[in-house]
Amino acid sequence: SLTLTSELIVAPPSHQIRQSAAVMLRMRVKKHWKKISPDHRESPLYLDLVESNPEPFKPHYRQLLQLFGTVLRDLDNPTAMYYSILTLTAMTAYTGTEEMNLMRSLIPTLIIALRHLIKADQDQASEAMEVFDELMESEVSIMVPHITEIVHFCLEVRTRNTTLTDSLRVKALSCIAFLIRLKSKTVLKQKLLNPILQTVFPVLSAAPPPGEEDPEDEENSNEDDTDNESPKHFAAQVIDTMALHMPPEKLFHQLMPLTQACLASDNPYERKAGLMCLAVLAEGCADHIRTKMLSSMLQTVCQSLSDSNQVVRSAGLFALGQFSEHLQPEVSKYCAELMPLLLGYMSALNQAKIGHVTKAFYALENFLENLGSEIEPYLPTLMETMLSALSNAENLKLKELAVSAIGAIANAAKEKLVPYFLPVIESLKGFLTDTRDEMRSLQTQALDTLSVLARTIGKEVFSPLAAECVQLGLNLTNTIDDPDLRRCTYSLFSAVSTVSPDCLNPHLTAITTIMLLSLKSTEGVTEDKTFVLLDDDDDDDEAQGDTILDEEGTDNVDPDIAGVENAYIDEKEDTCDALGEIAFNTGVCVCGLAFVSLTMHSVSPSPQFPHEDVLRAAFVAMGQFCRAQHKVWQENPTEADHQALQKLLGVVLPSFLEAVHSERERQVVMGVLEAMNAVLKACQGEALQSPGRLQEISQAIRDVLKKRTVCQDGGGDEADDEEQQAEYDAMLQEFAGEGIPLLASAVPAETFQPYLNELLPLIMNKAKLSYTVADRSFSVGTLGEILQSLVNVSGGRACAGKLSNQLLPVLVAGVRDSDSEVRNNSVFALGALAQAAGPLVARDYPMMLSLFSNLLSKEQDRRVIDNLCAALCRMIMSNMEGVPLEQVLSMHIHSWDIIPGHCLP
Repeated sequence: SLTLTSELIVAPPSHQIRQSAAVMLRMRVKKHWKKISPDHRESPLYLDLVESNPEPFKPHYRQLLQLFGTVLRDLDNPTAMYYSILTLTAMTAYTGTEEMNLMRSLIPTLIIALRHLIKADQDQASEAMEVFDELMESEVSIMVPHITEIVHFCLEVRTRNTTLTDSLRVKALSCIAFLIRLKSKTVLKQKLLNPILQTVFPVLSAAPPPGEEDPEDEENSNEDDTDNESPKHFAAQVIDTMALHMPPEKLFHQLMPLTQACLASDNPYERKAGLMCLAVLAEGCADHIRTKMLSSMLQTVCQSLSDSNQVVRSAGLFALGQFSEHLQPEVSKYCAELMPLLLGYMSALNQAKIGHVTKAFYALENFLENLGSEIEPYLPTLMETMLSALSNAENLKLKELAVSAIGAIANAAKEKLVPYFLPVIESLKGFLTDTRDEMRSLQTQALDTLSVLARTIGKEVFSPLAAECVQLGLNLTNTIDDPDLRRCTYSLFSAVSTVSPDCLNPHLTAITTIMLLSLKSTEGVTEDKTFVLLDDDDDDDEAQGDTILDEEGTDNVDPDIAGVENAYIDEKEDTCDALGEIAFNTGVCVCGLAFVSLTMHSVSPSPQFPHEDVLRAAFVAMGQFCRAQHKVWQENPTEADHQALQKLLGVVLPSFLEAVHSERERQVVMGVLEAMNAVLKACQGEALQSPGRLQEISQAIRDVLKKRTVCQDGGGDEADDEEQQAEYDAMLQEFAGEGIPLLASAVPAETFQPYLNELLPLIMNKAKLSYTVADRSFSVGTLGEILQSLVNVSGGRACAGKLSNQLLPVLVAGVRDSDSEVRNNSVFALGALAQAAGPLVARDYPMMLSLFSNLLSKEQDRRVIDNLCAALCRMIMSNMEGVPLEQVLSMHIHSWDIIPGHCLP
């Protein structure tokens, strides 16, 4: 009946026939009408139907797509176009390969329809543009042949005229960012980078309307209430996405002239745009900035802090915070220049706008976080400022910022904060016990800082408070329903587990129960039926269907917050982190397979967590449970505990491998690889007991190194091996490469050698001078770790001897590299080769000694010299006869003059 009525609805016959067909279709579903929400009843029938229950329509998708193609060409009927696009959006996620070509052919028609819909109704056009997001999320290959058309359409929306709504402009910029994230190589190959930048920069540098300010510059602005739905925010997001997904050299070539022009402008909003651009580059292009332009960029940012316009100064503070967060440890070397500037801001806290003060604290915290012992000279001034703010400031936001800054100071100062511990704790207790609603944000921050103090101040100092902290957390979660407070409480529990795990044992059941309930809850997160973390036994049959409706037929979750980043998402992420850490530190798999089963339900075969950070945290927690169970088995080596470990590994490791291959978000895959490496390091051979597991993990590592996974822009383009790649892609490969030495140390060398032979060329290739410093450093460092792993495994010496001819040229070239980090790792790797191969490389000792002697005569980096001395010692221990001790002793003594206090190993 659907086929017949669809044909009649779009057929040439009279209006009466088409109307009758629509009535017939409506009558077919009349008995189910009350189950459809009022909003759906107001839209065309096929949109009621498809959005509510798309699965039964799958056999008819081809006919529906043909129907939509006809409707979209009827440019005089914008309402029909609008509803057709909404229906197309609803069914996109369910289309299969049979419909893909037809869907692809609709894209040009869809773009034309959207152009006309913009003229008719901008609100409807804005909503309809979400079809692009759905197409990219579900099947980006549909979009690839039309990327140029889509980008030009989005740029046209941005530049067409000044009467278009912000919502439309945001949708256009968001679509461009999404395309860059998924298909950055295609964007570059189609030469779309420059047109995008030429469009984005005017948005980024636009002044607000007369008499107004940008949201982030307003008097009462803070991170919680800033409107981030502005075109300017999304323009910055486009550049941020470029930095994360494009090779820095290619991006900077076209981006920096525009940025420098803004920075040199007399217009403060253009100067602000230039600084914002530098700020959002810091994460994705960190290595490029650190090695090539950090000094000049920092100088620019520091100059902006004394700009006559506060808008520019605020942007400078934000940029400095970004640099401090993402460009460590190099930024810390500028401590003497930066700390006086930041302390100058802290001396006038009450005179500035709170939004400006917030940015000053953001810069200060990120800089202090990684300062380490160098914070000591500034500690008295910092703590005097913060304690004064806690005691005297009337503004609660300022108190909150001071409490947060104390946490950053504690991370750097650690035990050096002990003299200030008691006054800090007294202040925090006052905030923690004040349950007024207006104190909630400050109370939550106090919990967070208390957790930092538990981890940093020292076990002897904090342990007396541990039991009180656990009871405080339980009381708060029992009396206050707030996701931010719960997540900080869970973090406090996990922090206490690092100091005094015994304090948690009596309360583990209560703690893990509330934490699992937080994971299970869908409150404030999503209206999607797939977000089901645990199956309730008493769910009725109807609840297994689509969006659950209440008695009045309305959704029971606010759609405005469905599936977006919010406090409930943060709660779930921190819950996963805390559960894993508590299990590991207490040595008790408190919820073991129950948690893993819960998580597996949510990550495989298709992710059901609505946010990548939660998904990443869930995978990491699964790995921590494996490590915890391994520790339980080691401490109590019973067969039951061993079987529990193998059962856990048998569930978790396959889920890791599936995610590596199929997960789209790179940060999730990085988290998975990191978690898998931690499991391999802790469990070693136990993780590889299952038949085929060694091969599967090796294959996953190989696929990442060859860029064949879903998250690597489609993957599989081996012709791009020599091509520059985005730094995040390089980081992903580093996480994969770190697994190779872990595998090498877990099984006999002869077992792993076939897989090692396949993996080594992929690592060695990155040592070429055509690759970045980070790639070269990673390559020779990984080779060194692999060789060191072979030292202690069966057959390792023979394996290292066989590899020496391949590895020596790479490592020798690395010792001569212009970068100290590459030299350092290469010297370490040569020492590891000597130790692993022993007499099998004795013939190469004269060459190695000559190389080291030449290096020592001119090397200035103390780390390189230290590793050189260690390498010589490994050579002596492995084959004393091959080392002229008198000459080597002379070399060591020479090193004393370079490194005062260095002792002979």
